[in-house]
Amino acid sequence: MTIHREGIATLSLALVVLLALNATVAYLFPEQTLFRQLFIFASIIVYLLVLQFFRNPRRTTVQNPKHIIAPADGKVVVIEETVETEYFNEPRRQVSIFMSPVNVHVNRSPISGIVSFFKYHPGKYLVAWHPKSSTENERTTIVVRHPSGTEVLFRQIAGALARRICWYVKEGDQVTQGEEFGFIKFGSRVDIFLPLDAKILVQLGDKPVSGETVIAELA
Repeated sequence: MTIHREGIATLSLALVVLLALNATVAYLFPEQTLFRQLFIFASIIVYLLVLQFFRNPRRTTVQNPKHIIAPADGKVVVIEETVETEYFNEPRRQVSIFMSPVNVHVNRSPISGIVSFFKYHPGKYLVAWHPKSSTENERTTIVVRHPSGTEVLFRQIAGALARRICWYVKEGDQVTQGEEFGFIKFGSRVDIFLPLDAKILVQLGDKPVSGETVIAELA
């Protein structure tokens, strides 16, 4: 288990703030030993909560050109046929994974191929399960063209707590299945849009593991 690079600045700032607060409490209440100990304990709990947001566990991806690997840890909250209007403008199968604050927030590529489209959209911070979050929230849209010619679109969507989406790819990049392509701070959602003939291998309520769980199979 390692700490993701996106957490270094946040964790450093949190440590400085908590140390300063504890020093202030010790100065103002030198005789209140129990209070100071409780404050120290609460500070440790807060820091550990922030720390777990940025954990980056090792994942092993079994490469398979027909498999669609989960791009995020979390809970499957949507499986439906819908019209994707930003890139495909045609019906697709949508699978959405909600990432709570306790999930790992590293995002991994569901397939190997070339990034054929990328766009960042600034926006709102509606709760991630809100129906309009996929079109109105801060988000990125990434399309990867598989060597077979099949294209898969996946979208990072910010939630009410997430205020920053990070991505590490651009159009023309070669990506590998299971490779890290981004990070969303503190919770959110990832949508995947697949061909209609893709076989969905997860159900609502399932809890996939990014980089490992096979969520669909291409025809």
